[in-house]
Amino acid sequence: MESATEMDTAPKTDAERDEMAEHLVKRFSGWAAAAGVIPLPIVDVVAVGGIQLQMLRKLAAIYGVPFAEDRGKSVLASLAGSIIPVSAGAGIMSALKFVPAVGTTLAAFAMPAASGGATYIIGKVFIQHFASGGSLLDFNPGDYREFIKKQSARSRTGATETRAQFEQPASSSRPVTSGV
Repeated sequence: MESATEMDTAPKTDAERDEMAEHLVKRFSGWAAAAGVIPLPIVDVVAVGGIQLQMLRKLAAIYGVPFAEDRGKSVLASLAGSIIPVSAGAGIMSALKFVPAVGTTLAAFAMPAASGGATYIIGKVFIQHFASGGSLLDFNPGDYREFIKKQSARSRTGATETRAQFEQPASSSRPVTSGV
C-alpha cells in the first residue's frame, strides 16, 4: 500500500502526469549534459547511458508502465540506433578527448550539447509512447522517426532563438517607459 505522501504527490490527471514527465526529462537532460563534461573518454558515454536508463525508469513509473532494466537497456540501444547522428556524435566527441588539448577542448563544448539533446529527444519519445498507452515491450523506434526529426528541428530552432536573444545589445532589451 502507498503512503499518504506518495498518494498526494502522484499525478491524478493526464495533464499532471505529462507535466511531471516533461519536468523530469528537462532535469535528466541537464544531468546528461553535465555528464558530457566528464574528461575521461568512454566514462562520459557510460554515465550518459546510465542517466538515460534512470530517466526511462522514472518515466515508466510516472505512466504506470512496468519496467525491466534489461528491456530498458535494449530499448534505449535500439532508439539510440535510430537517432544515429546524435548518438554517433556522442561517441566521436568522447573519442576526441583522447587528442591532447584541441580534442579535449572541442569535446568539452560539443559532448554536453550532444548528450543533453539526445537525452531530451529520448525522453520526449517515451513521454509520447507511454502517454499513448505503449509499454517497453511494444516500443518500435521506427514508429517515431518523424517525431524525432521534429524534436531535433525544434531543439535546434530553440537554441538559435536563445543565442539570438543573448546577442542583442543591452539597450534593445530595456522596456520602453512613457516618461511619466
